[in-house]
Amino acid sequence: MGFKHLFKAEVKWGPNENEEKRNPKDHEIIIEGKPVLSVSAAKAFKGNPKLYNPEDMLLSSLVSCHMMSYFYVCSQNEVEVLAYSDKAEATLEVDFDGSGRFTEVRLNPKVTIANPDKIELALELHKKANQLCFIANSCNFPILHNATCEVV
Repeated sequence: MGFKHLFKAEVKWGPNENEEKRNPKDHEIIIEGKPVLSVSAAKAFKGNPKLYNPEDMLLSSLVSCHMMSYFYVCSQNEVEVLAYSDKAEATLEVDFDGSGRFTEVRLNPKVTIANPDKIELALELHKKANQLCFIANSCNFPILHNATCEVV
């Protein structure tokens, strides 16, 4: 192991002075020095649909980490990325007893690069990015990639 980093988060739930009745699933995530995240359960689990939920954040973490890992491997291979987008999807299965798990995530990165000779390499680098992604390496479900690449 090369080195370790420690990340901290605090969760807070309780009465709110400005509300008569508080949704029991609404809470705050506090990370020192950053804006507070207002979080709830997913709408399917009777949470507030206007707030982020843990499932949103897990998928967001994966899609963001993959993009940053991809940028890193592209810079190592002199692939100039001009634009990047991804409309990712995650499948959550819930058992009859209320337990559940993500069964797969599908990343759909759409990348625009500068050099037409590097399209094949740019597509192949998604595999390397997945191998380096901290979040992907922490998951126990398949992360599938349906990458496309174009040149301006």
